[in-house]
Amino acid sequence: MQDETGFLDCPDGERLAWRQVVGRSPTVVWLGGFRSDMSGTKAQALARWAAARGQGFLRFDYFGHGASSGDFERGTISRWRQDALAVIAARTAGDLILVGSSMGGWLSCLVAMALPARVRAMALIAPAADFTSSLIVPQMDDAARLEMDQTGVWLRPSDYGDPYPITAALLEDGKAWAILPGPVALDIPVRCFQGGIDPDVPWQHALKLCQAIRSQDIIFTLIKDGDHRLSREVDIARLLTALDELVTA
Repeated sequence: MQDETGFLDCPDGERLAWRQVVGRSPTVVWLGGFRSDMSGTKAQALARWAAARGQGFLRFDYFGHGASSGDFERGTISRWRQDALAVIAARTAGDLILVGSSMGGWLSCLVAMALPARVRAMALIAPAADFTSSLIVPQMDDAARLEMDQTGVWLRPSDYGDPYPITAALLEDGKAWAILPGPVALDIPVRCFQGGIDPDVPWQHALKLCQAIRSQDIIFTLIKDGDHRLSREVDIARLLTALDELVTA
């Protein structure tokens, strides 16, 4: 599989890395999660799927993520939303289908609301809408709050490697983009996949987002033994089946 690669130069001098399979419309756009990058298992599987069927596919790394430039600790929801819109504007035309994982599920909703004439459907994987206020803040104990008050950053333990730096600026900025309890003004098909043993995004939280989205064409799939990443072959097969449906609808 050979896809195009490059960088998008931002007005502030930062560079966003992207990879693209050039193909038919609608273009499928991958929006990854917090601290993830475009070389993950699901993104790679989508690229192979797109190449095999001649479907347009775009993936990229947000500011401070993966191959893109920037200091991760300076990232905010505002910045990462702006990144998504900038790469989409520069690299695509016509209809879009957004595939958002974890934080990317929240950003997918924000992008879809910003581009209502272009976004045709969404597939969401463990969507972490409003995760800054709804999922992170409730986890902060007195020690974490003191650490943030003193340094502006809380090093949140992670099951996936080094602690994640959570900044006061990220939490404050996230309030401006909160979409729950809704309604979320989207009237497009949505397919949501959620693990029943996800330690990061409870299935009830993902369901709350699906209930808040105005569209009636929503299918919520609870994978009882599924984790947060949903990167097993069987999980990816479910996602690709849904995309086969969405791109031909």
